[in-house]
Amino acid sequence: MKKLWKNCHIATMQAGQYSSIEHAAIVTLGQQIHWIGTFKDLPADAYAETIDLNGAWVTPGLIDCHTHSVFGGNRSVEFEKRLQGVSYAEIAASGGGIASTVRATREASEEQLLASALKRIRCLLKDGVTTIEIKSGYGLDYANERKMLRVIREIAETLPMTVRSTCLAAHALPPEYQDQSDAYIEHICNDMLPKLHQEGLVDAVDAFCEYLAFSPTQVERVFKTAQSLHLPIKLHAEQLSSLGGSSLAARYQALSADHLEFMTEDDVKAMAAAGTVAVLLPGAFYFLRETKYPPLESLQQHGVRIALSSDLNPGTSPALSLRLMMNMGSTLFRLTPEQTLAAVTIHAAHALGLQETHGSLEQGKVADFVAWDIEHPSEIVYWLGGDLPKRIIQHGNEVSI
Repeated sequence: MKKLWKNCHIATMQAGQYSSIEHAAIVTLGQQIHWIGTFKDLPADAYAETIDLNGAWVTPGLIDCHTHSVFGGNRSVEFEKRLQGVSYAEIAASGGGIASTVRATREASEEQLLASALKRIRCLLKDGVTTIEIKSGYGLDYANERKMLRVIREIAETLPMTVRSTCLAAHALPPEYQDQSDAYIEHICNDMLPKLHQEGLVDAVDAFCEYLAFSPTQVERVFKTAQSLHLPIKLHAEQLSSLGGSSLAARYQALSADHLEFMTEDDVKAMAAAGTVAVLLPGAFYFLRETKYPPLESLQQHGVRIALSSDLNPGTSPALSLRLMMNMGSTLFRLTPEQTLAAVTIHAAHALGLQETHGSLEQGKVADFVAWDIEHPSEIVYWLGGDLPKRIIQHGNEVSI
């Protein structure tokens, strides 16, 4: 069934630029874009439905390519304690930090995890997000990682969004493996990943390469296992120190390396050569009051695609608005609004391996787009907070928000 969406302007985001079409129209056929162009060039045809977008600016649906949206509890009390002067070490020693999220996640049922995650993700949906990646990593054993990944699949069945599931079992060391990090990595590689993949629960594999998590050697073991299972990889790297994780990710043709505050020039060159996307996470940078900036000039100079994401998680980025993260990408990291919009559309699609179907408005791609009641695309980044008037279309159908 062909639908005509008319009376709009379009920022197609091809090649990471606005690539604007004024006085435009879109024809959708089922879930795909059948035709796109200026209204005067619209082919004569019969349309089952014609929708007037009232002069809106249309962009691709936003893509949140790095989130930890499924978890038990939250850490708002810890946030308050830190502001009262209690140190991270003291909080961790009293059972706080990621350990508290692991406990809460293990204690929660699938139904409870689903209900709490849906509340958070619906906020992102209202912001114009039509595609989201969600990581596991708060279960840290087979049963609870499986529980999280099953919830992620349920979210995909519940919300009008494309949902990608990433296994982040190598996120932290579980309490039962204290001082046995090598043994835990072997458990992930020999038992957890093969079983979870066999059940169809995993779209990609991630790990946390840091001095307080896992070494490059241990991460490489995870990468080799993912490679043997034909699963794409991603990596948390260079957030707190320089371990060469982003170069390691590039050697394994990773879709993305994320955070990257401490990456070196050699890391940047390696990622550029591999086509690995740099996913920057301004929410965590802001929330942790970081002062070490990612090497933006070097990334741009070497042509590395830059994506932005919410990093929605309970400990370091409790962010419920991707649009706010876009503003932070401009104000903190000095990206232009055009670069920022590319970072949550076409470049974010590359970070998920979805660039052939998502991230820009082109004939043959999935019909995911947002019609914003604004005068210029820069307004999406400009306005702080609030709910910009919009219409969200996912797979060719308008979403009720």
